[in-house]
Amino acid sequence: MPADRRLYVGPSLRRLRRDRGLTQADMAADLDISPSYVALLERNHRPLSAELLLRLAQTYKLDMSALAGAGSGEESLRLQAVLKDPMFADIDLPALEVADLTANFPGVAEALLRLYTTYQEEQLALADRHGAEPGEDTADPVAESRRFLAARRNSFPTLDDAAERLAQAVGAAEGLPAYLRARHGLRVRRLPPTVMVGSMRRLDHHRREVLLSDDLDNASQTFQLALQLAYLELGGEVDAVLAEGAFATESGERLTRRALASYAAAAVLMPYTAFARAAEQRRYDVEALGRQFGASFEQTAHRLTTLQKPGDARVPFFFIRVDEAGNVSKRLDGAGFPFARHGGGCPLWNVHQAFRTPRQIVTQWLELPDGQRFFSIARTVTAGGGGWGKPRVERAIALGCAAEHAHRLVYVDAGQPTEATPIGVTCRLCHRTECTARSAPPIGRPILPDDIRRTGAPFGFSDS
Repeated sequence: MPADRRLYVGPSLRRLRRDRGLTQADMAADLDISPSYVALLERNHRPLSAELLLRLAQTYKLDMSALAGAGSGEESLRLQAVLKDPMFADIDLPALEVADLTANFPGVAEALLRLYTTYQEEQLALADRHGAEPGEDTADPVAESRRFLAARRNSFPTLDDAAERLAQAVGAAEGLPAYLRARHGLRVRRLPPTVMVGSMRRLDHHRREVLLSDDLDNASQTFQLALQLAYLELGGEVDAVLAEGAFATESGERLTRRALASYAAAAVLMPYTAFARAAEQRRYDVEALGRQFGASFEQTAHRLTTLQKPGDARVPFFFIRVDEAGNVSKRLDGAGFPFARHGGGCPLWNVHQAFRTPRQIVTQWLELPDGQRFFSIARTVTAGGGGWGKPRVERAIALGCAAEHAHRLVYVDAGQPTEATPIGVTCRLCHRTECTARSAPPIGRPILPDDIRRTGAPFGFSDS
């Protein structure tokens, strides 16, 4: 080592000591130096001499070049990644200063990294608490069900396999009504709503009939028959999947069972192998796939989120359904999209604007504050109706995937602009200071007074 070059390896020396389970006193004894000198070396208050470097290498069987060159590069990269968070966007943080901080003040750098990790965890916890009413039961059955599905990326291969075998039997019997009659002795009848008394589907064991409301369109009637068949023949498979969960509420378990039965019904109507192949061939054209399999737009979009069978996975999608007030009635994630747990989503996402152009598909590139990019399509869907004066419910659904998969979709043309709309997860967790669509300030950011200056955004944030 040149005489005029001083070598500081504090973080590397500390990592070496910790990895070997040594105290500073232990290392001092091994190297024949004082514990206080080891402490000074680890804090970069003293340079490492050539003699001591050689002693380290010999004592702990190290590569001297690796120890001398390691420095604090890893901590520096970690801290640089943290400092890209939008909350620091207005602070000038040159990479050289970050490197100096990690090299000369490793304890401070480590403290910052720990604080940021805790901050990230607390963001979601605070959002949960913010969304709960005083005295509200925190065991939310809807949240329980969503967590169960999300943890498995809404993919249940055992149900897909069982449903595919059942679909083959249904096809051989020439359709669901014929299969239900031949296999279960059940006749399918379609009756007016006045007779159904609020039911869309009902199994009449006494008369051996499956009753359907004739208000339902063809796709919904077919789905209800498939759902009834799933309850009749795939209950064991559904219960086996359900047994993997630990539910705090009976309602949460029942909601999950209903979701799994619906999953199985969709898998009967759109068998995995055939549907996955068709999805690739048609470049994930939701309308075309729906017509091919006799399913609605929503049913088809929902099924696309489930194509993650190991060894035969396709584009991972996320799905959300909202009403005009922004209430979320269905949410599925197979693409790593950070949905808001409570409160409304970002108003800049066009799923909330799809109501302006009913039943037309609108596309949008999205960019989250951390730089993640997604592509989504949105369209309205209608529930209810079926006759003059019948109540209808208009909702909007969005189907999306990560940007790196978007080229596989028919909705993305090669020459299409890819400029993304900057959105947040929810206002309470978004630190975009210039957003004029904001409805609430972010957690942890003090609001500036507007006595002298008022910004165009609804809230001015303090920098600290």
